[in-house]
Amino acid sequence: MKFTIETAYLQATLDSKGAELHSLYSKEHEIEYLWQGDATYWGRRSPVLFPFVGALKDNEYTYHGQTYPMSQHGFARDMEFEVYEQSSDAMTFVLKSNQETREVYPFDFELYLSYQLGGDGLSVTYKVVNPSDEQMFFSIGGHPAFNVPLEKDLTFEDYYLKSSPMKSRIMIPLKGRYIDVENRTLGQTNATIALTRDLFSNDALIYETKGLNSFSICSEKSPHSVTLSFNNLPFVGIWTPYGTDAPFVCIEPWAGIADSTDASGKLEEKFGIQTLQAQETFTTKYAITVK
Repeated sequence: MKFTIETAYLQATLDSKGAELHSLYSKEHEIEYLWQGDATYWGRRSPVLFPFVGALKDNEYTYHGQTYPMSQHGFARDMEFEVYEQSSDAMTFVLKSNQETREVYPFDFELYLSYQLGGDGLSVTYKVVNPSDEQMFFSIGGHPAFNVPLEKDLTFEDYYLKSSPMKSRIMIPLKGRYIDVENRTLGQTNATIALTRDLFSNDALIYETKGLNSFSICSEKSPHSVTLSFNNLPFVGIWTPYGTDAPFVCIEPWAGIADSTDASGKLEEKFGIQTLQAQETFTTKYAITVK
């Protein structure tokens, strides 16, 4: 089911399936900032990645000696969430573990996704609750896709990526669907990066991030831009499908990451995995700011 929240300047459309953001529209500028989904390129818009980010080796993992199947980015994005709270400019959805989830993920959990409009943007908050008496392992991340170009008279190549702070960050290359941790390099995010199709010839650009970070999609030919900012999320992915003329770019803040090329398959040994102790809560957020 679709829901709308709005302020005098912005309107957001949300879908209870996956608790997914479907639209972020500026009434002031009459611009749709969020990719609207097209299976020709990529049919999703802004899925939540839970309980895994990225691909697992052989689409499976083991825990306490048992093997579980798991598709890329986990199951939450395809599940129906319940409405937990709603107001004119904010909304919270919740997904709780059940028999279906336990067949592939043997943990009890409560996952809350909250959206809050305000000023010139939208804040997105993830809250993971462990209601059990045992620790749980998980990953969570965002995958919002933004229209590039934002205006009809511009092209994809008219835009560039800018980060703040403008400094170099560790870059983790992909080898197929998996991360190649041993061959990490220093990524040149200390300068603006022109958006070209060849930039994504090896799939996503993945950077290690610490502290407060923001990534912006801008153009010298337009005053309009979009910025995604977050604090203390360890990774970010920048992606658009290579070999196509897909008119969007994803900025993906992650607490977790795909399996490494040498992953053992054991959940507790997974690179980047988050641990949540019994009866504890994990909370993180990111913000989308538009101009």
